[in-house]
Amino acid sequence: MKSTVQTPVAASMLGPLDWRSLVDWLREDGVISTDEAERTITRCASAHSAQHPLQRLAVVGMARKADGHVLDAESLTQWLAERSGLSYMRIDPLKVDVGKVADVMSAAYAERHKVLPVQVGPAEVVVATAEPFVRDWVSEVERQTRKTVRMVVASPTEITRYTAEFFALAKSVRAASKSGGQAGFGSFEQLVELGKANKQLDANDQGVVQVVDWLWQYAFDQRASDIHLEPRREQGVIRFRIDGVLHPVYQMPIGVMNAMIARIKLLGRMDVVEKRRPQDGRIKTLRPGVGAVRGDEVEMRLSTLPTAFGEKLVMRIFDPEATVKDLSALGFSTHDAARWEGLTRRPHGIVLVTGPTGSGKTTTLYATLKRLATEEVNVSTVEDPIEMIEPAFNQTQVQPHLDLDFAQGLRALMRQDPDIIMVGEVRDLPTAEMAVQAALTGHLVFTTLHTNDAPSAIMRLMELGIPPYLINATVLGVLAQRLVRTLCPACRKREDESAAEASSAALADLVKPWKVSGRYRPYQPVGCVDCRMTGYRGRTGLYELLEVTEAFKDRVSREPRLEVMRKQAVADGMRPLRLAGAMRVAEGKTTLDEVLASTPPVS
Repeated sequence: MKSTVQTPVAASMLGPLDWRSLVDWLREDGVISTDEAERTITRCASAHSAQHPLQRLAVVGMARKADGHVLDAESLTQWLAERSGLSYMRIDPLKVDVGKVADVMSAAYAERHKVLPVQVGPAEVVVATAEPFVRDWVSEVERQTRKTVRMVVASPTEITRYTAEFFALAKSVRAASKSGGQAGFGSFEQLVELGKANKQLDANDQGVVQVVDWLWQYAFDQRASDIHLEPRREQGVIRFRIDGVLHPVYQMPIGVMNAMIARIKLLGRMDVVEKRRPQDGRIKTLRPGVGAVRGDEVEMRLSTLPTAFGEKLVMRIFDPEATVKDLSALGFSTHDAARWEGLTRRPHGIVLVTGPTGSGKTTTLYATLKRLATEEVNVSTVEDPIEMIEPAFNQTQVQPHLDLDFAQGLRALMRQDPDIIMVGEVRDLPTAEMAVQAALTGHLVFTTLHTNDAPSAIMRLMELGIPPYLINATVLGVLAQRLVRTLCPACRKREDESAAEASSAALADLVKPWKVSGRYRPYQPVGCVDCRMTGYRGRTGLYELLEVTEAFKDRVSREPRLEVMRKQAVADGMRPLRLAGAMRVAEGKTTLDEVLASTPPVS
C-alpha cells in the first residue's frame, strides 16, 4: 500500500464528484483528448445515473491520449488520487484488521458516507474513500475515535464490496461471541464431560455458520491452498497458505474459533466430542460466485490435532482443475515432458515420484493418471489419505485400525484385475515387495518416496531390502520435483545492466559443471496488491527425470553408489533440479533465491 504526501485542496473543489467535471479535469490534465472528451460526454449522458462517476466513466471506455489504452476504474481512481493530492490505495483484505475497522464506525455510517476504515493505529485511522472532496465526516470520526484521520482514495467498487464483507464478518463474529463464545462454549464442554453432549447449538449458531461461510469464500478468493485455525493462549488465529507461504488473516476469541472448528468437524462427519486425538475428514462444497454458477466443486481435506491451547484444524483446499492440467501447465520442460510421456505409456513396471511434503507429487500423479484413465483401462489407487476424489479412479483408503495398510491394500488390488495401480507411498519392505510383485505380473505401478533427488530413490529401495536385480527388472524411472514461486506478471521488473551481470555470474555458479550460454536480463520481484506485495503469484514445478537405461542398470548391479548412479543418470539425459530452476530463471519466471531455497546442490 503506497503512501504519498497529502496536499491541501482548494475550498472551491470541495463537494461530491460530478462526471462532467471529471471529464473536464481529464482533458485539462492531458489524460484524454478533446475529441475523446466530447465523445465521452455524449455517451455518458445516456449511462446509468445511479453509478459512481468513476464507474460511469469506466463503462464508457475512454482512450488514454498517450497510448490509446482504455481507462478502467482502477486507472481513473489512481488519476483522481493524484489530482486530489491524496494517496491511492488498492485495498488488500489480508492486511485489514476487520475487528478494529468495525470499532471505528458503524456499517450504516460507512455506507452513508461511502467510506471504509482500512488501518487503525494508536494515533491514526486510515479511511478509504472514492469522494476525496467530501470531508464533512472527518471531524466527526476524529472526535469519536480521538485519532487523526488520514484519507486515501480507493476504487468505489472495492469500497462497496469490502464495506459489506468486513462489517458482515464483524457482526457474525460478535454474534457468535455472544451466543457461542467463550462462556457458552465452555458450558458446552462441561456438558460433554458430564456425558450430556446431546446438543451442539454453538456449532450451528447462525453467527458461526456465517463466519465459516465467509472463511471459505475468502480462502477461495485469495487462492489459498491451506486454511489453518490455530488456538493460542488468549485468542484464535486464522492463517492462509498462499503460494507456499503462510499469511495471518484474522484473530478472534477462542470461544468463537472453537465453535467454528466444531461446525467444520460436524460438516466433515468427524467426532465433534473427541478432542484428545487427531482426526481426518473431508468436505465438498461449491465455489462461491462463479463456481456456484458453473457448479464447480471444491474439495477440502480436514485434519485436527490436539495442542496445548486447544484443537487445531487445518483444511487443505484442492483445486478442482488440478487433475486436468497438461504437463506444460505443471512446469515440465519440453525435454522432460516427452520422456515422462514415454515412461507413463509403458505397459508394466514401476514409476517413482519423489520429493518432500508439499512439493506437488500428488498433483503430478493425479494429472498423469487422469490422462491414462480411459474407459478401456482400470486405474486403482491405495492412498493414505485419499487426497482428491476422482470418479475415473477406483480409490481405496488405508485403514490401519482394520489392518488395511498399503501392503494389504495392494495385495487386494492385485485380485481386482487392475491395469494401472497407484500406491500413495512406499514406507516399508512389505509395500515395496508388493509393488515389485505387481510390476512383475504385468501392471504399471505409480508410487512415491521421500528422497532429496531422483538417484537417491534407487538407494532407498536398496535400503528397504529390494535386491538390485529386482530394481533393474521393475523400475522404469524416477521423477524428483520441487515447487517454486513464480514472479507476479503484473509487477515483475527487469534488472538493470549491472544487476543482470551479477545475476548471470551467480547463475553460472548455480549450474556448474554445466555452462550457461547467451545473455539474458533476469526479472526481480517488486510487489503489488495482486500478489499481496510479495512479488510472486502462483507456483510452478521443477523436475529431474531419471530413466532406467541399460547402462544405468549395469551401474546398479556393479557399482551401487549414489555418485556413480547420479553421473550415469546425467549421461542418460537427466537434468538436475537446479538446472531446471536455472532455466526458469533465464525465462524470467522465477528468481535465483527461490531456486536456491528449494533445490539441492548440483553434484
